[in-house]
Amino acid sequence: MSEFESLEKSLESHLPEAELREVKRILFGKETQKLDLPAGAVDAASEHSFELKGCRFEAAQEQLRPPRRVRVGLIQHQIVLPTDAPILDQITAMHSRIGEMVEVAAMCGVNIVCFQETWTMPFAFCTREKEPWTEFAESADEGSTTRFCQELAKKYNMVVVSPILERDELHGTLWNTAVVISNSGNVLGKSRKNHIPRIGDFNESTYYMEGDSGHSVFQTQFGKIAVNICYGRHHPLNWFMYSMNGAEVIFNPSATVGALSEPMWPIEARNAAIANHCYTCAINRVGTRLFQTDLLTLAAHHDFGHFYGSSYVAAPDGSRTPGLSRTRDGLLVVEMDLNLNRQISDRWSFKMTGRYAEYAEELTKAVRPDFNPKIVKE
Repeated sequence: MSEFESLEKSLESHLPEAELREVKRILFGKETQKLDLPAGAVDAASEHSFELKGCRFEAAQEQLRPPRRVRVGLIQHQIVLPTDAPILDQITAMHSRIGEMVEVAAMCGVNIVCFQETWTMPFAFCTREKEPWTEFAESADEGSTTRFCQELAKKYNMVVVSPILERDELHGTLWNTAVVISNSGNVLGKSRKNHIPRIGDFNESTYYMEGDSGHSVFQTQFGKIAVNICYGRHHPLNWFMYSMNGAEVIFNPSATVGALSEPMWPIEARNAAIANHCYTCAINRVGTRLFQTDLLTLAAHHDFGHFYGSSYVAAPDGSRTPGLSRTRDGLLVVEMDLNLNRQISDRWSFKMTGRYAEYAEELTKAVRPDFNPKIVKE
């Protein structure tokens, strides 16, 4: 079903306008407003063959706080060259493609841009072979991709979130890492993937380690942000801890295919936004990967299926933007007022009414080997 472009397009094609409004209200919450984007950006996106979509979340006008409007950009894309092309050529081609898309993001006034999980390479971690894929790994502090993103950040006065395969040369360790680069061009820090999937053949634990960076939140000029990489979105406490550390926007760069997770995709980031009184940004790859190398291991994978894109942003009031296409490269530009976080927190008070001390006490008991569940029996 990779030809199916998007849920929104299908609804718009088949439902009468009045019914469509009600269906969208139930599925997506309060309608997000369309964000008018510069004609030059629209033309550039068309010239470079990627979808460009703009949306806006609104907050109530307050008496004591001015609006805190921020624009984020989510980029989803296919690989540019075949998976058997020389590695340096593949990386260089991806840099060039992303450079085109970030230029358009800058034209749209984006303050923070986030790319998809390990964006410089094919998602090849479950082909059951490590070579040549581990050769894509590079330093998070001074690798060519970080230097490339530093130049973008300085040129466009934009915070860049760059998820890569990281190599720690000192210890020989590989990590799935998001590098956060300030709009000054300096590396602000990095966030390593906390949760590693072990789902049948999707076992990434042989490629990189669970993260050791905890739940870091990065203070940027445009707000406090966090990066919950891919599989971490299935773990509510992972979102929760970023929120507890003060995140106002949590990015979830991912790489996931339709048969595995698509019914869960529209729910998890949106639920996290509601539960944690913050904005969440879900970014997924698009396209089908074909691996044509001479695979040596038994039953190695040549095709994982379709990476379904559908990147979107959710707000703490339960509303969400339409998703990007399931089949095309795309840039989603979203303007958000960060004041909405506290407004919704004051209304629903999920954090204020959370019984965290009680949870902490019970979790402390639950992780012990002598734990006895509290079950009342007749």
